[in-house]
Amino acid sequence: MTESATALIDTSRATSFDDPQVAAAYRRIGEVGPFVYGLTNYIAANLSANVLLAAGAGPAIGAGADWPTTFPAGAGAVWINTATVMSNDAETVRTVARTARDAGTPWVLDPVAVGAGAVEYDAFVRSLLEFGPAIIRGNASELIALAGGDATGKGVETTADSADAVEHIAALARTSGAVLAVSGPTDYITDGTEVVAVPGGDRRLTQVTGAGCSLGALAAGAAAVTEDRLLAAVTAHAAYARAAENAAQRLGPRGGSGSFAVALVDGLWELAN
Repeated sequence: MTESATALIDTSRATSFDDPQVAAAYRRIGEVGPFVYGLTNYIAANLSANVLLAAGAGPAIGAGADWPTTFPAGAGAVWINTATVMSNDAETVRTVARTARDAGTPWVLDPVAVGAGAVEYDAFVRSLLEFGPAIIRGNASELIALAGGDATGKGVETTADSADAVEHIAALARTSGAVLAVSGPTDYITDGTEVVAVPGGDRRLTQVTGAGCSLGALAAGAAAVTEDRLLAAVTAHAAYARAAENAAQRLGPRGGSGSFAVALVDGLWELAN
């Protein structure tokens, strides 16, 4: 880790769901009940929808009929998980991003598996930056690669620690204008100037299919109810971490990943109610 990266971490502000501003922003999702539209991969769609419903948002997922040219304009926020190209062509995804930008709708970019060696796919993911995402979130390997660093990912899995990505995400935040959020044992969120650390969670988050993808959906839910993009990203990450901790406490160390996924959704619902 470089000296500048160490300095960024050393000067970061730690927070959690105990912060009244964070808790209030999360509960506002349920108070407002925003429509949140997303494109995601079919593996993560069910959990993503349930995460948003637990928080109090109204999700719609997919590119049916003329949804890509209408729903982003009417939504409170949009999220695009780039693995949606498993079932949607690249131009459809770009249409959603373009429509959101033109309508002034904040949108979240989750660059799944960027930097894992698929050159054409990587170029497509990077092309979405021109549409001005409000928040970009992912794992360390993905965000290091997106920022122009050495690609280290193995498929959708990271081989880097979240702390390794801090310097990279701060630089990308400054050049893109987006808030960057990296997940790991400690999550780091930055607008390029301030770095916020969100510790916590549970290791079983890495054993639930679509858990990271669904965090991007929750970030969109938060962005739909607050204009403060840094607060929106921090809120999603802090709520996720607390819900995971509560799920782990409820299940105990022997609780499996299947029951953990259900308990995570329950935990998000409990935080909202």
